[in-house]
Amino acid sequence: MIKILHITAHLGGGVGKALSGLVQQPASKEVEHTFVILEEQKNLQFIDLIKNCGCRIIICPVNEHLVELIESSDIVQLEWWNHPATIKTLCRCTLPPMRLLVWSHVSGLFNPKIPSGLIKAAHRLLFTSPCSFQSREVLELPSNAYDRMGVVSSSGGFDELPSPEEGKYDYFSVGYIGSFNFSKLHPRYIDFLSAVTIPEFKVKLIGDVTDETVLAKQCEKSDRPNLLEFRGYTNDIASELASINVLAYLLNPEHYGTTENALLEAMAMGIIPIVMNNPAERLIVDDHITGLIINTPEEFAGAINWLFEYPEKRQKIGRQASRSIRERFTAEKMVESLNSHYTALLSMEKQAISFTSIFGNTPAEWFLSCQGNATKFTENSKIFLSPGTLPDYSLMEQTKGSVFHFLQHFPENSLLQAWGAKISDYILACENT
Repeated sequence: MIKILHITAHLGGGVGKALSGLVQQPASKEVEHTFVILEEQKNLQFIDLIKNCGCRIIICPVNEHLVELIESSDIVQLEWWNHPATIKTLCRCTLPPMRLLVWSHVSGLFNPKIPSGLIKAAHRLLFTSPCSFQSREVLELPSNAYDRMGVVSSSGGFDELPSPEEGKYDYFSVGYIGSFNFSKLHPRYIDFLSAVTIPEFKVKLIGDVTDETVLAKQCEKSDRPNLLEFRGYTNDIASELASINVLAYLLNPEHYGTTENALLEAMAMGIIPIVMNNPAERLIVDDHITGLIINTPEEFAGAINWLFEYPEKRQKIGRQASRSIRERFTAEKMVESLNSHYTALLSMEKQAISFTSIFGNTPAEWFLSCQGNATKFTENSKIFLSPGTLPDYSLMEQTKGSVFHFLQHFPENSLLQAWGAKISDYILACENT
């Protein structure tokens, strides 16, 4: 039996759904999965699912225990995004030789980047979307490096979600599910919604409360105070999605996402997505076949009007969306693909990896190692930023590998403190433009 040691910052959101879906599949019984989680967990939804499958979970192990776990594993699967706890764990001590499989849950197209050193060190690098092959770090690699790469969509499956029912398209209801932070959600989301002139048009927002106040203020400023209905976060996705049949899934053109599980879940239920013409979304949605792809607020308004006027089009596209997603993005395919990569890796020798050579030796260096815009930061605490039409919202987040996220883990680091102060000034300047 192949022994896989997963190292992940947490088991929340898309990664939690994917990994819990992985171990629930019958084909996973051929593999022994152990999970090292680097943060204490508040939401135990996916942890409980994984434990119920008989898998071992170790939370925040000491260095010696982690070394023992790596030594006894055939393959170390690094669930990758630029979380400070992940980089700290990899760099804080000398780890034993390993076969390293990196499964990247960020695209690397924009911020954060996937460090080229990590790409080169991995025995196998798996993306969650083919769009990642267009990242600068990948395009600069020699052609033979592609032999170590592949794509495995991190979808946990849709068996628990209902297929479109009769009457699903007799009414017209629009929603959004996912993150509200503007490194993911389009910063001009309200401008797009405000372009719609259908009487009493509104969008149900399902997700965390991040930026809820900002969005509400933008609605007031647009003289559309009733444009949004905040539904809050829920573990019962199916119940919330049952009340909508159109998804206004408009994301930041420079967002970090790939598989987009929220989008897939909605489409699996027959909900028609309207998405931006962004790299990840283009690979999921077929325009006017399984959804609509738009570029401007005017195009969004036109798409909404078209779907509103033609319920038969809603039904056709919605049912096509459901069939497409349930065929293309199955948990069975995910498990089969991962198992094939596991088997291939067994023929390779374990190797010692110097993670400090990849990420650096200090928290400030760890932060910069994943910044596509690292030249904006200097060692004398200056940052070269100027508010524009689309600010760098990835820098403004309190989490998502931002300066502020790293400061939560390394509050005594003076360089991170200085950069955090500068970015706080930048945020104020952007809010006042």
